[in-house]
Amino acid sequence: MPVPPQYARIWRTVQLIPLGKVASYGQIADLAGLPGRERLVGKSLGFVPKNMDVPWYRVLRSNGQIAFPVGSEQSQKQTGLLQQEAIAIFNNRVKMSLFKWQPDLPEILWKLEF
Repeated sequence: MPVPPQYARIWRTVQLIPLGKVASYGQIADLAGLPGRERLVGKSLGFVPKNMDVPWYRVLRSNGQIAFPVGSEQSQKQTGLLQQEAIAIFNNRVKMSLFKWQPDLPEILWKLEF
């Protein structure tokens, strides 16, 4: 089955999130040129090819919350990966004001693909 082109745009955008930073599903949708497609971002991250390095764990809900159920294997894995990047997690949530990726103008103009 061929990969939908929107998935590839989302994956490329997620790959730009720097080490130690996070982004929301909505932010990734907007930056990928897919405004309002937050759910598509989540769905696409479940289809990342095994041979592709996409830091899916850096994508959170807009309030900084991990989307997986608290205590689940996926939640624990995501928490561990974020903590390895020195991102603090309290009550299954990251403080977006401290860790949110805010791309600057050159990143938006030259790295993001629309």
